[in-house]
Amino acid sequence: MNEQTRWLRRVSIAAGVALSCLGQAAASPRPGTYAQTVREPKTTIQVSGTSNRLQAVSPVDENVVWASGLNGTYVVTTDGGATWRAGVVPGAETLQFRDVQAVSEGVAYLLAAGQGSNSRIYKTENGGRNWTLQFVAPDDPSYFYDCFAFWTPERGITMADGINATGQFPGIRTTDGKKWKSISLPAAQKDEGAFAASGTCVATLGETRAWIVTTNSRVFASSDRGERWASYLTPIAGGTGSSGVFTVAFRDGRHGVIGGGDFSSAKILDNFARSRDGGKTWHLTPQAPVPGAIFGLAYAQSTSDRKREVADEDRGRGDSRQEQTKVVVTGPGGAAWTTDEGENWNPLPDVAGYWAVAFASEHDGWLVGTGGRILKITF
Repeated sequence: MNEQTRWLRRVSIAAGVALSCLGQAAASPRPGTYAQTVREPKTTIQVSGTSNRLQAVSPVDENVVWASGLNGTYVVTTDGGATWRAGVVPGAETLQFRDVQAVSEGVAYLLAAGQGSNSRIYKTENGGRNWTLQFVAPDDPSYFYDCFAFWTPERGITMADGINATGQFPGIRTTDGKKWKSISLPAAQKDEGAFAASGTCVATLGETRAWIVTTNSRVFASSDRGERWASYLTPIAGGTGSSGVFTVAFRDGRHGVIGGGDFSSAKILDNFARSRDGGKTWHLTPQAPVPGAIFGLAYAQSTSDRKREVADEDRGRGDSRQEQTKVVVTGPGGAAWTTDEGENWNPLPDVAGYWAVAFASEHDGWLVGTGGRILKITF
């Protein structure tokens, strides 16, 4: 990957944001994609206490939520967002915390995405008063870590962009919440990586399942905590440095969704697909009304909901909640939601510039984005 492409995708992903937003009003979605008579969710602006862009959000429950962003910033609430406390990790003032994993009011992990040793993992066990540096990538610009996700408070996984010289993805995993060790991922294609846009290019489910999405429109899937991986193609176009699959989520071991597009475009593209076989095959849905690219998406479910669905699936009970499960997608150009995994879309009016979304329950979620903005969404 040449330096110009690295700069475009890794450091200045926002270069395409203004273009996407300008094209929002002019772009037209595929006919018949919007549901017309659906009750809109309530959205409430909240005050984060920072003006730094926030790129990831992780709820523990309806009260405790963490978010993270640029210039070493994190924010946390313990009252559902009525008040937020902002802080900066000492020694990380220039880093970009593009992912956060909240465990409790006191415990959280932060992933800094950046070239070489600017990629790091920190952990707090006292609500941010102190931070432990757990991992620092080699001081080599080929390394750039993107996202992480956790199965339990102590078990997690993260990955970096592929390294052309070796054809490898530098993946690492922790099994004790302290030390991170290398794991093997599928071979990287030329200039293949992931988008460190919303902290959702890696997803985990239950105790063992994981998925990774890439710029070359591939999905990697594991069912044994990352010991072995399979690679599958998706129908979302990618491979240009600004296009591909940005985000992934699964509600059980079979049913999942991905979002993407091209952040340098002002058009609404094929940007959403779903799987019903654990990620082996993917099918495009009507386009979500989000110009450019979908940076982040989430099911309106709590962690306990997802665990219950996995347990039901393992017992052979199937997908009883399929029609009721909502998905919210967001990107610099706009946001939308669906009740049927992309068959019909409902735009969120006047909501743009939010990079990530996550839910504490089927009712309460948060979007975070530019200028330290936080928006609570309630169904």
